Amino acid sequence: MRLRLNDLIGPELAEHAEESRRTNAERGARRGPGNAEEVRALRGAAATGNTLVEAAGRQVPVRVLRPAGAPRGVHLDFHGGGFYLGTAAQDDARNQRLADALGVVVVSVDYRLAPEHPWPAAPDDAETAALWLLDNARELFGTDRLTLGGFSAGSTLAVTTLLRLRDRARRFAGAALQFGTYDLSGRTPAGRLIADEYFIEAYAGHVPDRTLPDISPVFGDLGGLPPLLLVVGALDVLLADNLALAAGVVAAGGEVEVKVYPESPHGFTNRDNGMARAAWRDIERWLAARLS
Repeated sequence: MRLRLNDLIGPELAEHAEESRRTNAERGARRGPGNAEEVRALRGAAATGNTLVEAAGRQVPVRVLRPAGAPRGVHLDFHGGGFYLGTAAQDDARNQRLADALGVVVVSVDYRLAPEHPWPAAPDDAETAALWLLDNARELFGTDRLTLGGFSAGSTLAVTTLLRLRDRARRFAGAALQFGTYDLSGRTPAGRLIADEYFIEAYAGHVPDRTLPDISPVFGDLGGLPPLLLVVGALDVLLADNLALAAGVVAAGGEVEVKVYPESPHGFTNRDNGMARAAWRDIERWLAARLS
């Protein structure tokens, strides 16, 4: 079997490549905050309008965005931000578009952030929200057809949630994962490229062995997961990480679809350009198929 990177790139994306190159040149290289003070300086005000939900004796705030009509499903969302930045509210506009496009309720999780709340706070909160949804979706939303997804660190949390809830993971019809980081131990090729990033120290620097699957899912038993969609840019520093996760899922007998977008770095789906819109169309179509 021979597999080339170009085999994972849809030919229709070529029309957006030049626009993406221009955006890359305008934005230049970027790096996350390098210490706790820089993290706190970048954080905004705490969001209002959250709902506190409870499961297994734990509580977590979530945001609930509804479609205009009766929902056909519920999508559990985990925001990005390197485990130390971001809020569920920052994605309200995008999540409302997803709710309207698919006719689903979107539940977005405001998990606790490092360095004040290092691992396992975030995956604990992610698991709590998933358990609450599994137990209450039918009663609250009239449907128990569930999907989940994440953006960057949020994709990591989506996978750790599925691993924690392995016996119930198949209750989710699928997971759409955007450029997650799946090795925080520095053992894999992609993991070594980000080994000096402060977010790892803030989130899991206190853990002697960061190959724990709850931190680095690529090292876990990836069997028994629902179908996965992996969305990643060809220029993403985490490209190899996403390919490694896909290989692990396939080796464990699972179903995974990988979509690579040319001239696209980490976080590219947050851009307002043709490549990002093409990726969102792919995500929406894939989720719609899981919910049908």
